[in-house]
Amino acid sequence: MRIVVVLVLVGLLAVGCGDGGRRDAASATATRLLTAVRDGDGATACRLLAPGTVSALERSADAPCAAAILDEDLPAPDAVRHVDVYGQWARVVHAGDTEFLAVFPGGWRVVAAGCQSRGERPYQCAVEGD
Repeated sequence: MRIVVVLVLVGLLAVGCGDGGRRDAASATATRLLTAVRDGDGATACRLLAPGTVSALERSADAPCAAAILDEDLPAPDAVRHVDVYGQWARVVHAGDTEFLAVFPGGWRVVAAGCQSRGERPYQCAVEGD
């Protein structure tokens, strides 16, 4: 997964942003995830995660997603500083973390959250899929 996140980031930085509507939709999904976790609404938070991220979270926590997501070290929602969209991928940068998203038939879903940049090394994420 870390390689995918790095490749997505490189693609986003190399190509630039998509249209504003897609950026707004990705930003809204990322913020809703953090808001749901802050509010203790694990079911809503899990509906905003990509299927592979739900599976990886449940395996690593040995618990249902709705309980496991609330135990993760995700920051409270804060201002979105920047959104990059390239094709079916997006990066949403908040003041306190970065989230990576992908488009699914139902819309944007979070692939990785609670991510911190480590310079030229891959992001370190609290929640990520496989």
